[in-house]
Amino acid sequence: MEIIEIKSPEHPGVEVFSTLTEAQLRNRIEPDKGIFIAESPKVIKVALDAGYEPLALLCERRHITGDAAEIIKRCGDIPVYTGDREILAGLTGYTLTRGVLCAMRRPKDRKVEDICRTARRIVVIDGVVDTTNIGAIFRSAAALGIDAVLLTPNSCDPLNRRAVRVSMGSVFLVPWTWLDGGIASLGSLGFSTAAMALTDDSIPIDSPTLASVQRLAIVMGTEGDGLPEETISQADYVVRIPMSHGVDSLNVAAAAAVAFWELRAKG
Repeated sequence: MEIIEIKSPEHPGVEVFSTLTEAQLRNRIEPDKGIFIAESPKVIKVALDAGYEPLALLCERRHITGDAAEIIKRCGDIPVYTGDREILAGLTGYTLTRGVLCAMRRPKDRKVEDICRTARRIVVIDGVVDTTNIGAIFRSAAALGIDAVLLTPNSCDPLNRRAVRVSMGSVFLVPWTWLDGGIASLGSLGFSTAAMALTDDSIPIDSPTLASVQRLAIVMGTEGDGLPEETISQADYVVRIPMSHGVDSLNVAAAAAVAFWELRAKG
């Protein structure tokens, strides 16, 4: 462990916490060199427990022997950058509410068939771009029995800093990967698909028909427009959540939580 005192936001080595954009951190050109940022001791601990590789830490000086002490010990021989709260706020653009950031190595993308091999309930996130919603969906998925998460390429990266923070580390608890093909391809893996959408031929989420499905992929659409017509047409079922008081729909994260609980595998 090397404690490095930083005196300015331009200190060599700290650009990973400040000037690099999310796209640069992800490094699509050289994915093996991709990085993401985990924030707060609790979230970092979940990532370490899940086997993620730490590369560097940034924390307030007072946390070195406080909240970050266990994390620093577990991370081994990596640089630990520290300084006054004002310096760190200038570096990151905001005050560190939990005082610790950890740069970690991105894992290699996994194959859909590998993470779905033994799954009974999975969710497909189609075009959701809001980081808060992505984080909230992952947290509900981990809590409510979803075995794997698939995302279309036009969805937000689950390892976006804010998504990780909102999920409270749940992105490290549920296997996930990118779905390049349409949902029809999931049939070859043994899944029936349930598109969450408000259509004239949709069935209520508590339909006994859905309860009897052994392997189910729940498909959630974007915050505004919902699922594309093409995706809905490919689904085995179109499912709605019955509403009261004239409310037409729920936020995608709230709808996901309802769907995960109601459609969970039983027995």
